[in-house]
Amino acid sequence: MFLENPPVAAQTSSPLGRALAGFRGRIHAIQVTDGASGLTPEELESRLIELGFVEGATVEILHEGAFGRDPIAVRVDNATIALRRREAMAIFVV
Repeated sequence: MFLENPPVAAQTSSPLGRALAGFRGRIHAIQVTDGASGLTPEELESRLIELGFVEGATVEILHEGAFGRDPIAVRVDNATIALRRREAMAIFVV
């Protein structure tokens, strides 16, 4: 028996903060937890959105800091932004 439309494997998202330099993907969700930054979760989420980290935007990690791979330089759509990895943990990508 052949399936006309085989099931598509579900894409799992992972935090951008765990990705390595050279990673390219798309933003799936923003999920801020307590302790992700010195800001409240609401403030951090608002700032990330203002910087262009919105669902569906393309992202690429361009560069990592020399010590502890922090901060990272991220291209989101056509803007390049420096971001701490602990803040990037709130951005889920596929």
